[in-house]
Amino acid sequence: MSENKTIAVRLTPKASADRVGDTRQLPSGEEQLMVYVTAVPDDGKANQAMIRLLAKHYRVAPSRVTLVRGHTNRNKLVRIE
Repeated sequence: MSENKTIAVRLTPKASADRVGDTRQLPSGEEQLMVYVTAVPDDGKANQAMIRLLAKHYRVAPSRVTLVRGHTNRNKLVRIE
């Protein structure tokens, strides 16, 4: 990736497996990426698992993935450099 990309994410913690799911279309026209992690939503563990998973999916270092909005919400905005 050569430039920054901002994506909307719907995070599901306590899933059966860590995986990046499909993209769904919201009523607003925005696309939202479905992400599932086995981590629990306690002390940011699910957020950290999501960051590691997205970094692996987009083939960047975890330090290049930033949670912009939604630290305590299932709907998140993530920047990938």
